[in-house]
Formats: sequence, C-alpha cells, structure tokens
Amino acid sequence: MAEEVQIAGSGEVGLVRNPLGVIGLTLITLGIYGIVWYYKINKELAAIGQAKGSTEAGTDPMKSVLAVTVGLLLIVPVFLSLFGTWKRLNAAEKLVGLEPGMAAVPGFLLSLLLGPVGTYFLQSNLNKALQAQSA
Repeated sequence: MAEEVQIAGSGEVGLVRNPLGVIGLTLITLGIYGIVWYYKINKELAAIGQAKGSTEAGTDPMKSVLAVTVGLLLIVPVFLSLFGTWKRLNAAEKLVGLEPGMAAVPGFLLSLLLGPVGTYFLQSNLNKALQAQSA
C-alpha cells in the first residue's frame, strides 16, 4: 500500500509508492496503470514546484500524458515528455533540498532502453523528494 504524504504548501497529496509495485501493476494492466501513474507523478512534481513558487517542476501533467499516448503516433513527443519528466524530477529534488538522484540524461536513456529499470529509479527518486519535502 502506498503511503500518503502531504505536499507542504499545497492541497495536494503525494504517494510514496513501491517502485516494483508500479512496474508490476503496469505489466498486469497491460500499460493502463502506467499511464495513470505517469499522470500522477507529473501532478505531484507540479505540486511540489507550485508549493515552492516555481514552474520548473511542471505545470500541466495532462500535457505529459497526451505526449506519451496520442503523441506516440508522432514518436518525438514521447521522447520530449519522458526527458521533460526527468528534468522536472531533478528540479523538484533541488527545490526540496536534495541532490538529484540521477541526472536527466542518464535517467532518460535508462527509461528509454530499459523501461522498467527507468521506472524504478524515477519512482524511487520521487519517493525521496516527497519524503524530504514533508520533513
């Protein structure tokens, strides 16, 4: 079960999820959970940024989801969205006082080449950011 964490300075709640659970649920639901998860993590990143008075961590999670679903037809938006999500994660980590767990370029390449491994690191680092900002 995911642990709920109040995002300080906002009305949003973030979830500290088990990274293996994210991967497993994505596989079991044939990708449906992955799309929902992608929306939720981008929403959590945006909430962290807005709580800190920054747009670096994103503003519109729906754009990210559209890029990886509908944008799949054009191919390029998927890459831009995935790289952007890693950049937003790095920005959120800095905003809460953490050193980035994995830079955007290696994280993006890991997600691109070994999807489940990239998902694991993305969720793990987001978990650390959520916990750091709530402390």
